Amino acid sequence: MTNLNLSINTDLARDILTGFIKFEITRIGMSRAIINLSGGLDSALSCALAVEALGAENVTALRLPYRTSSPDSVAHAQLMIDQFNVKSETIDISAMVDPLIHRDPAITNIRKGNIMARVRMIVLYDQSEVFKALPVGTGNKTEILLGYSTMYGDSASAINPIGDLYKTQVRQLSRAMNIPAPIIDKAPSADLWEDQTDEKELGFTYEEVDKLLYLLVDQRYSPQEAVEAGFDEAFVKTVTTRIRRNQFKRMQPPIAKISNRTVGYDFLYLRDWGT
Repeated sequence: MTNLNLSINTDLARDILTGFIKFEITRIGMSRAIINLSGGLDSALSCALAVEALGAENVTALRLPYRTSSPDSVAHAQLMIDQFNVKSETIDISAMVDPLIHRDPAITNIRKGNIMARVRMIVLYDQSEVFKALPVGTGNKTEILLGYSTMYGDSASAINPIGDLYKTQVRQLSRAMNIPAPIIDKAPSADLWEDQTDEKELGFTYEEVDKLLYLLVDQRYSPQEAVEAGFDEAFVKTVTTRIRRNQFKRMQPPIAKISNRTVGYDFLYLRDWGT
C-alpha cells in the first residue's frame, strides 16, 4: 500500500487555527466563544484553541449530559475545564429530550441520538445569547466528509476551527496542546447510547479511513487509483458512496429560483458584508 503520512506541522496549525478563531469572532464585534464540551477529543481541541485565541475568561464550556450519558464524559469534560480554567455550565437535557422520545415506544437509537444532538444545539445557541458568545464548532474533516453528524445538531456552529483536520490530525494536534491523556486515548464516541463507539458504528477505524480520504480528497485519486494504491475495493466503494451520499449535509438548503436575484445564486455577498 502507498505510504501515507498525514502528519502536520502542529506549531503552524496551532497559529493558523487560533488566528482564525480570533479573527472570525472579533471581525463581527464579539470577543467570546461558547462550546459544547462533550468529554470527547474534538470538542476538547476546539476548546483549547479558543482559550489560546481569546483567553480563558472569554470561553464558556457547556456540559449537556443526558441521563444515560457515560460518567466518563462528564468527568473528562471537567478535566478540560480544570486544566484550561474556562467558565462552565452544566445543563441536564433529559427533561427536554424525554417527552419526544416517549411519544414512540418503537423509537430507534438513531432517532434518539439525533434528538439529543439537536437539543444540545438549541441549548448551545440559547446560552450563546446569555454569554454573548459565538458558538464554536467541533466537527472534524473525517466526520464532515463521511456525513457522520446530525444536521442542525452537532454540525451546527457559527465557525469551525477543526473542520479541515482529519481525526488522526486532531489527535496529533491535541497531544501538542496538552489535552488530558484520558481524552486522547479513549475510543471516540458520541456517547448517544451504551457502548456506542464511532468506529464500531462506522465499520472501520479512523486511521484506515483517514488515509483513504486523504488520497480521494486531498490528492484527488479516483476510486480505482485508490484500489491500485492498495486499498480494498469494497472499502473504497463504501467510503466513496458515503462521501457522495452525504454531500447534501455540506451544503445550504437549495432555494427554488423564480426571480432574477435569488439568495445563494445571484444575491451573493461575502459573509462579513455589512459588519
